[in-house]
This record gives sequence, structure tokens and C-alpha cells, in this order.
Amino acid sequence: MDAQDLHLLEKYAARDDELKALWNEHQLFEKQLEKLESKSFRTPAEEQQMRELKKQKLDGKTKLVSILDRYKKNQP
Repeated sequence: MDAQDLHLLEKYAARDDELKALWNEHQLFEKQLEKLESKSFRTPAEEQQMRELKKQKLDGKTKLVSILDRYKKNQP
């Protein structure tokens, strides 16, 4: 995410519950992925979990960016 997106997140997350929830979820997925990626060896189940987390993170980011784009359009 670029600086403008992060600025919009800070500005609107306090009053937009969906935006806040998506951002929190995105950060949670990121932490879970970092933990799994830091392992020198991963089981097949962990590999599958990583794929699912990446998919969920991408879906959430798509929704997050969509909301942020609406805010960008409405800015003066």
C-alpha cells in the first residue's frame, strides 16, 4: 500500500467499521504468513494453510482498495 492509502486508512478507519475490520484482518493474515514463511521447513498442511491465507489476504485487500478508491474519489 502506498502512503496515500495508509493516510486514508488512518483517517477513515475510526468511523468506517468495514474498513477497520478489513485492515485488521489484512494485518492478521500478514502476521500469520510471516510466521509460516519464517519456518525452514513446512508441512504440506502448512503449505496449504499459506495458500489459503494468501488467497484470503488478496480478497480482503481487493475489498480494502475498493473502499479506499471511493474515499479518494470523494476527496476535494
